[in-house]
Amino acid sequence: MGDYDEDTAFLGQTGPYFWTTFFLLNTVFVSTGFNGLYIVFVGAAPKHRCLVPNVNLTAEWAEAIIPLAVVDGAEVQSQCSRYRLDVVRNLSAGGFAPGRDVNLTDLQQERCLDGWHYSKDVYPSNIVTEVSARGGGGGGGEGRLVRGGSRPTVLFLTCWVFGVFCQWDLVCDDQWKVPFASSTLFVGYLFGSLISGHLSDRYGRKKVVFISLAAQCLSVLLQSFSQSWRMFCVMFLFVGASQISIYISAFVLGTEILSKTMRVLFTTLGAFLFYCIGYMTLPWIAYGIRDWRTLLAVLSMTAVAYVPLWWFIPESPRWLVTQGRLEEAEAIVRDAARKNKVEAPPVIFKVCEGLSPSRRYSMLDVLKSKNIRCITLMCLVLWMAINIGYFGLSLNTSNLSGDPFMNCFLSAAAEVPAYVVSTWLLRSCPRKALLSSFLVIGGGVLLLIQFIPNTLQYIALALEMIGKFGFTMAFSIVYIYTAELYPTVIRNAGMGMCSSAARIGSITAPYVIYLGTYNKALPYILMGSLTIASSVVNVFLPETLNRDLPETVEQMQECQCCAMAPKRVNR
Repeated sequence: MGDYDEDTAFLGQTGPYFWTTFFLLNTVFVSTGFNGLYIVFVGAAPKHRCLVPNVNLTAEWAEAIIPLAVVDGAEVQSQCSRYRLDVVRNLSAGGFAPGRDVNLTDLQQERCLDGWHYSKDVYPSNIVTEVSARGGGGGGGEGRLVRGGSRPTVLFLTCWVFGVFCQWDLVCDDQWKVPFASSTLFVGYLFGSLISGHLSDRYGRKKVVFISLAAQCLSVLLQSFSQSWRMFCVMFLFVGASQISIYISAFVLGTEILSKTMRVLFTTLGAFLFYCIGYMTLPWIAYGIRDWRTLLAVLSMTAVAYVPLWWFIPESPRWLVTQGRLEEAEAIVRDAARKNKVEAPPVIFKVCEGLSPSRRYSMLDVLKSKNIRCITLMCLVLWMAINIGYFGLSLNTSNLSGDPFMNCFLSAAAEVPAYVVSTWLLRSCPRKALLSSFLVIGGGVLLLIQFIPNTLQYIALALEMIGKFGFTMAFSIVYIYTAELYPTVIRNAGMGMCSSAARIGSITAPYVIYLGTYNKALPYILMGSLTIASSVVNVFLPETLNRDLPETVEQMQECQCCAMAPKRVNR
């Protein structure tokens, strides 16, 4: 097989064809920005307290039945307990006043046996407060499971089959179900990364992109009809799998179809910035649509806007050449030449001796030879460490005071400078040096934060923002670096496997942060040490700056650890 970059050099580095493809492919990333992060609003827990049924309590006892608890130095009403209703009812009927006649600390407490009262100021409806198959409880968010009547009975039996009596109420003892639901999205990412890479290398990048868009649309739409928490989690698996499949396949398609100059722009400022546009758009959509089912239905329908792109986004000519489909590849390149107003040669791709169009590659080829295996294992460590640090810092700074919609917008906007700077640096700076530098910055900040006293919160917050900037930079660099390391024939499989390691990192991050309940410094030590170690691993990878993308496994560069290893002499 000839050199693709040399064969298509007549197209130039820019032009209408490249710019059109650039923008059309980038619009696909907008959907990934808001279709995977709506759990921030859909799963947010509003203020709540135990529901007290109408049992003729005096006004004093109706207020005093909820115990007070100290949270962050402030005295607030308990969200998960109340004083025993039967005792309070007897005291109220006997004319005893709370505080004056009765010492409240002597009363026994019980769980919220009748449900919860939810504040609807910010979140009128989401999965936490969902009351499917419940009676109309009024404007305060009250409601208990109705067991009488024919229609409620049918709903009750339906919920019993598909869920846990439809008692969503994801608070108190069941509050773990919200982060668990979030983790199912990342588990979906894990499976989607593995499956999409193989399918894209086998059947084509373009087909997988659009099939994944359709799957995401259907999954989110079905999720909006969830009748139980279990069904919501199952559909979230498919949402995650389809979303990461869109991202990886579109990313690889753009990497292969664009010129060397525009490849850097696409894989940094393009893909990530358009993802941020979707991320920044999400809070405003959620602000306007407060009902979670309607929100998900609207988000799912955005995929319809991508249907016309099927006729404007081409398949990867690089991939077609590796499959021996030279006529299709030439047709795409000639169309590109016409749009760029340049003349194509009579023969673009020459059939070279040794071309094997029937050769099929699988996920095993990413680990088959010693060189590829070394590069893959080091990339897995890099992707996992970056994701643990990135999501670890994100989770640790997510409980900010203020408007949640504005906080989400600002969190997304904070990543834009990192993508702009990385785009500028990647044009002329070595990938290894850049990635190692920002890994050291991110890991160093994590190790330093633990020494900041509680009285200097602003300094700690500034360090965390610097750390997030470093990890965001590393995030954008590692994508293009990995894509440039692998050859075309197994690039999508390699990216898929690395993305799977990233998903393991994102799933692990919440549990690493949870270790802070035992020792505040432990999460920072673990994440910081892993990040610094990964920067050392990165040194042994080959440099890809100003090098053509490898087309075959034989053209793949050797990592330094394999190059330095003594060759075995066969006797």
